Amino acid sequence: MTLIWVLGAFLFGSLPFSVWVGRLALGRDIRQIGDGNPGATNVLRAGGRGWGALAGFLDAMKGVVPIGLAYWFAGLRGVELIIVALAPVLGHAFSPFLHFKGGKAVAVTFGIWVGLTLYELPTVMGLMLLFWFKTVTVSGWAVVLTLLSGLAYLALARPDPALLGVMVGNLLILVWRHRADLAQPIELRPWLRKQPDIL
Repeated sequence: MTLIWVLGAFLFGSLPFSVWVGRLALGRDIRQIGDGNPGATNVLRAGGRGWGALAGFLDAMKGVVPIGLAYWFAGLRGVELIIVALAPVLGHAFSPFLHFKGGKAVAVTFGIWVGLTLYELPTVMGLMLLFWFKTVTVSGWAVVLTLLSGLAYLALARPDPALLGVMVGNLLILVWRHRADLAQPIELRPWLRKQPDIL
């Protein structure tokens, strides 16, 4: 039964909704825009906020639906939950529909945490993502620091081994997907580097 959940979650996560929105609604291949990532950010660049929001919502639902069902209705826990919860993230990041060249898996990451904790972790990580994007210059570092912040929150507030395992696995996948950004040094934004003139 666990294998069925894993395969179902992986395949659902691999559906390239952002690419399809770009193609069907905008008549464009979003992989030819911006950083070439097949995700909602390039739909935003190509079609504006409305289409970008739709693509982001659909990508998030790839995590919400299978993981919400597995956790709240099927009652998966422990190691089984860790494997199933990471499946849609892997499906998005390595989509067979895109020759295993998927997206950076940020929206689907938020989706799996909605599925696991409803509003709790998405709220914490959403606030931390905003904080880190305002603090560091490289987006990949902001994403990784957000997940590290989520891991710290779980360790302090909800030290469930399964949830911690999901977060560690999630972090490792996103580190790999953002490895080009992480090769750059982490730097603070200019407004934080300015020293006040007090003399």
